Parts: sequence; C-alpha cells; structure tokens
Amino acid sequence: MKCVQLALATAWIFAVLAGQASAQAPIWRVSRMEDNPFLDETEPSPSNAVRVEDAEPEFMPPLPPAFEPPADYACYVEACDPSLRLFSTDWNGLNFGGWTQIGFHNKQSIADGFFDYPDRVAVHQQWLYAEKVADGALGMDWGFRFDAVYGIDANNTQAFGNPRRASGRARWDYATAFEHGPYGWALPQAYAELAVGDLSIIGGHFYTSIGYEVVPAPDNFFYSHAYTMNHSEPFTHTGFLATYQVSDQLKVYGGWTAGWDTGFDQFGSGSNFLGGFSYALTPDVDFTYMTTIGDFGRIGRDAYMHSLVLEVQLTESWEYVFQSDLLAVGAPTGERVSDSFGINQYLFYTLDDCWAFGGRVEWYKPEGISGYQAGVGVNYRPHSNVVLRPEVRQEWAPGAGLDQTVFGIDAVLTY
Repeated sequence: MKCVQLALATAWIFAVLAGQASAQAPIWRVSRMEDNPFLDETEPSPSNAVRVEDAEPEFMPPLPPAFEPPADYACYVEACDPSLRLFSTDWNGLNFGGWTQIGFHNKQSIADGFFDYPDRVAVHQQWLYAEKVADGALGMDWGFRFDAVYGIDANNTQAFGNPRRASGRARWDYATAFEHGPYGWALPQAYAELAVGDLSIIGGHFYTSIGYEVVPAPDNFFYSHAYTMNHSEPFTHTGFLATYQVSDQLKVYGGWTAGWDTGFDQFGSGSNFLGGFSYALTPDVDFTYMTTIGDFGRIGRDAYMHSLVLEVQLTESWEYVFQSDLLAVGAPTGERVSDSFGINQYLFYTLDDCWAFGGRVEWYKPEGISGYQAGVGVNYRPHSNVVLRPEVRQEWAPGAGLDQTVFGIDAVLTY
C-alpha cells in the first residue's frame, strides 16, 4: 500500500512540476521567510505601519503540500513494502522460495561458461527451493535443503562429475533427459542437516564452500563470473561437511566428498577431504582458507586445490575482496596433469539501498597461458525483490590472440 501511495504522490508532484516548467519555477522552495534573500529587511516606521485590524486580506494561491521523504530515506525501496515471498509464512520452520534470472550478453566469453549463449535474451535460472534450517541453539535440531533449477545455467551446475553411460543415462541429474539444447534441468542440492549447539553437519548433495563467487544469481554482485570460478573450483559435492563455530572469530570446516561435481555417485575412486577455516582478523577483516585434497574423480587423481579469500570493509560504503585459487592435478605415475593459478580482486561501493557499483580484475593462468579480464558493473534495486545488473568487461589472452569487449545485463526477481 505504501508503494501505491508513493507512486500516486510522485505522479502528482511531477504533474505539478510539469505545469510550472514553462515559468522555469525552481523545484526547491525557500520555506522560511527569514531565509529569503529577496525580502526587504528594513523595518517600516511606526507612523507608516499598517494596523493589523485595518489591513486588507491578501490573496494567496493555495500551495501544494510539501513532499517530505521518510526519516530513514535512502531511496524509494525504503518507502515501499518489504520483500515479497512466494509463501509469506513459514510452516513449522519450512521455507519455500526462488528467483528468476533473465539476461542478455552480446558475445561469448573467453572462459566464462555462464556466458556461452550470446546475442539473445535467455532465462539463466528459474529456481525453486525448499528448506528447513537446523538450529542447534536449544539442543539437537534437524533440517534439509532441496533445489531445482531450469535454464541455460543448469548444464553448468549438473553433477557432471558423475560417470555417464553411452546411452546417455546417468545417476542424478547428469543425463540427456535433463538437457534440452542450451536449456536444461539441474538438482544442485539435496541434503539433510543435523545441528546441536555450535556444530552443524550436512550430508548429501550440496554446493561447495570453496571460492568467493557462487552459482545462485542473487548471491553475486556481477552477472558474469570469474574464470577461476568456472575452471579451478568445484561447483557441487556429494558427501558430508561439518561446521563448528569455535568462537566469535573462528569457524572450522571438515568433511569428505566423492570427488568433484558428483551427484550420489562416484567417478572411479573419487574420494577427497574438504575443509578449512574462516577467521575474523578484525571486525572489518575476514579471511577464509578452504581446500580439497585427494582423488577428484573426473578431474584427476593425486590432486590439491585451495582458495584464499580476504574480505575487507574499508568504510561503511567501500569493500575490497582479494581471492586466489591454486589447482594442481597429478597422475598415479606422479607427473602433473594440469595446473592453474588465479588472482581475483574486487572493489565495491554502496551508495544506498538502491545503488551499488563494483569492479573486478582477474589474472588466470591455466597450463602456462595467461588470461585476463577487467570489468565494471552496477546494481540497481528499484524494489527489494528486483535487481538490475548491467556490466561491461574487457577480456584478453595475449598468448592465444584473444581480445574482446563483452557487454551484459540481467534482471533477478526473488520471491
């Protein structure tokens, strides 16, 4: 209702201003008489003063009521109703929701697999989820999470680490029946959770805790993705992961997974450790180290990978993020099969609840060939449930003779 009232008030104000435009009337009025520089401050002499009872009433045209923004005014999002949800009420702790992401980019990216369907408007993610978060604050509790997604991003988040038979059949969602040209279906998460006190354990199929960028669109600043996120990090795991909050500053992780990107299956003898820690160095500085060690399955054996993320809140409005990935995959005989290293840096500026600006630069070096990208983007939120994300970035790889400018824009509606 507040949004409707605000829209009507805004329309009325614009109508008034439009009617006054020919007279070049100023938008802002001087409301206090003592602040008006055009008034004659010379007081009349007592003999020339007009008595109040003798003065004729002066005709004053009615003035429109002054517009006063809310006390906590940042942008119109604050004046609108709060975020909308698919189901407004939790059912015994159950939560249902989702989002729709629609985007356009003019060129296929050099190494961003989420930008491989260019020059057309496409549905990237039509996402629905159901969850119950386990809360161990009052003792043992249980929870779960299940996600389903349709769109052109689905093929990138399927369990493609699973073995697939020649017939196209495979376990979980890595099967030809889930693919429809560039579009497809994926079931990226299906896990159960137990929590007691500061300890939580999830088991099943879940997204990785490695890296800075993620697959779900609402959790990223940019429409596009880093090269390292695409090629040097897992997307999903099947296994279990324990999280323990040691103190207000320290959180530790530890678990086992059946290789990379598997869905209730195992490629060969895929088996690896997944763990690390997150530590708050100061109230404004957080550092996270996550690693996987072992047999990554389809990726290769005798493998090691780590991700370092440093997040620094420089001021109330400015944030800086540094990330580095290292991946080394070997063979049973001991030689290296693949190596990659990357550094990503981000700088964000939040103007208010509606507007935010960001930049990202990346150096990524797989197999001795360096690739780079540098880009800027904007987040605009006309409503709490909607974000528009235009961006432009330059991609180049001198060793491969590649150099291009890519423009993209998407809209994400959450519910």
